[in-house]
Amino acid sequence: MYKRFVKRCLDFLLSLIALIILSPVLLIVAILVRCKLGSPIIFKQQRPGLHEKIFCMYKFRTMTDAKDEQGNLLPDEVRLTKFGKALRSTSLDELPELFNILKGDMAIVGPRPLLVQYLPRYNERQHHRHDVRPGFTGLAQVNGRNSISWQEKFEWDVKYVEHVSFAMDVKIICKTVGVVLHRSGISSDTSVTMEEFKGNE
Repeated sequence: MYKRFVKRCLDFLLSLIALIILSPVLLIVAILVRCKLGSPIIFKQQRPGLHEKIFCMYKFRTMTDAKDEQGNLLPDEVRLTKFGKALRSTSLDELPELFNILKGDMAIVGPRPLLVQYLPRYNERQHHRHDVRPGFTGLAQVNGRNSISWQEKFEWDVKYVEHVSFAMDVKIICKTVGVVLHRSGISSDTSVTMEEFKGNE
């Protein structure tokens, strides 16, 4: 009952309220991104959602468009500015995803939406992370975020799918506040965010 009907209604209401309350923050961040990084202000990227249906996810831009002599984008760690790092560490870059939640592309709680190119690299169990809408936050985000391995991350994702409940969602949301305040698990040991998932061994 909760998973099929109540969860989506709550997601819609809470994201709408959050957008209204946080509209001044969204405006300020948008102005800062425009001044420090230029346009476009919003970073858009295709991500797989519920049942692996592709949608366009919104985030505030955190990187420059710096390129090498051949016209190729420089590595993330070079393009990620100090301002961009601040946005990521406070998760302010994620706020535009509230529009995705409002539209029904995402949920407040669920497995994080990853890159489309990862889809053929999942094993059968890992594909089940798409049996629910992807989330703004999730079990993996409150249990290590980017500091844990891909396999651990996917196990947390599937565990969430298998045990979706109102109580679990509330618990994850409360834990997320602590994770954001402590700015923990922002990056892995080898990358400014998380290294690419290349498949299972």
